[in-house]
Amino acid sequence: MTRKLFCDISPMTYKISVKKEILLRHIKNILSKEKLAKTHSKEELPNIVKSHSSILIRKLHGVDLRLQENKVTNIMLACNKINGIIIHPGETFSYWSTVGPTGKKYGYKEGLVIGRKVGLTAGYGGGLCQMANMIHWLVLNSPLDVTELHHHSDALFPDERRTVPFGTGTSVCYNNLDYRFKNNTDQDVQILVWCENGELCGELRSEREFPCRYKLVEENHHFRKEGDDYYRISQVYRIVIDRLTNEELYKELILDNHSEVLYDYSLIPKDQIRDDENVKKNKRNSRKKSK
Repeated sequence: MTRKLFCDISPMTYKISVKKEILLRHIKNILSKEKLAKTHSKEELPNIVKSHSSILIRKLHGVDLRLQENKVTNIMLACNKINGIIIHPGETFSYWSTVGPTGKKYGYKEGLVIGRKVGLTAGYGGGLCQMANMIHWLVLNSPLDVTELHHHSDALFPDERRTVPFGTGTSVCYNNLDYRFKNNTDQDVQILVWCENGELCGELRSEREFPCRYKLVEENHHFRKEGDDYYRISQVYRIVIDRLTNEELYKELILDNHSEVLYDYSLIPKDQIRDDENVKKNKRNSRKKSK
């Protein structure tokens, strides 16, 4: 007989476990020598490192539209906390130390969250992963160093006007699942986020241009059936390019996706499904080309 974890005994023990994890993170932050970014400025740094926008309300299969609409409120509240933050050299940006708690008493509404062992559900502050995803995308296109990241392990929804490679997001949950990056450069950087025309907009700014620019590409994207389940497969690479010479300096694998599809299989594009024989054939062809 498998012994249950304390958090799995009942909803009450789960809540106690969550409170424990939140407390432990607070204690860890207090004892840590890591210097967290706290300064905000209404003045915008002059150089745009990367800008991006994402649609706030998407037509997600099987998801209550009310949760999507509430997400907009939640993201606007988070914008007020994040917009204009300066990360000085040597400082670390912490998503939750910046945003703070997301309970009902802080004005947050019920949005879509990924519950432990229960999948998609509703929870106060739901939908704030989109903000973390935005910031992570900006950071990936810069020399800043990600120090804490929790990948979404599953393919939760079919693509709906996706503009970035699959899997380049991050899970966040107050406050034990944080998103953090450190500014190991020699200049200040700044995050700007705001909502406009139905989109979440963001910019990463700096005092001056960095010597390199960055490009992210997704390769070998397909779906594959393994047993009775389907998985979304791809590799995401980051290409570092010298800004002056336009020379590609190096290409690094940052993500190797093997994510279980949790939505209706009928929504998977048929032309993107590869069976085992096709996969083997592609590998044989690749080996022949390399000889």
